[in-house]
Amino acid sequence: MIERVTLHVLDSDSARRAQLARLAFAAGHHAEIYAHAEELLSHAPAGGLVLAQDEPVGEGISNLVAAMMRAGQWLPIIAIAEAPTIDAVVSAIKAGALDYLTVPEQIAPLNEAVARCAREADAQRQQRARAAEARQRISRLSMREREVLDRLAEGCSNKAIARELEISPRTVEIHRMKMMGKLGARHAAEAVRLRIEASGLDNVAA
Repeated sequence: MIERVTLHVLDSDSARRAQLARLAFAAGHHAEIYAHAEELLSHAPAGGLVLAQDEPVGEGISNLVAAMMRAGQWLPIIAIAEAPTIDAVVSAIKAGALDYLTVPEQIAPLNEAVARCAREADAQRQQRARAAEARQRISRLSMREREVLDRLAEGCSNKAIARELEISPRTVEIHRMKMMGKLGARHAAEAVRLRIEASGLDNVAA
């Protein structure tokens, strides 16, 4: 028997949203519906899978993942489209979607995708959530504070950072203190860890 999952149906087309919600309930799941990403993220669901229409095709999922990263959130995504193209599938999977389906009309294909993605999502959820939170914290930094953090992550000393950025070591210290405060980092190693956790998503959310 399929495990019951909350499916967050994200689709701007109201008729298709309703159709997908009915299918989800018929398959034994719970469904929540959203017309756009902002509505989904404002509710900040703690679990479940997002069944998201890739609109525009080839770009919608990348845009959704980027919005999640900016909001410091992550939910596993199953992308859907009426007529998926190879390029769109590749783009969505690279962005972080766990699967890509033709808009499901029957229970079996939906449940197969949900079961497969639910297992994979459990392994990714904590890592991606930490990365999203780290990226959100780093987004608060000024350009100079980010430069200091990047070089700190490369193992540079304050003096080396000062030489490279052509500023004084004291100015580096000031930027470093501000950077640590914004990140909520108690020491340099924690700041570097946040930078490393966020770096895996830089290409997705840029």
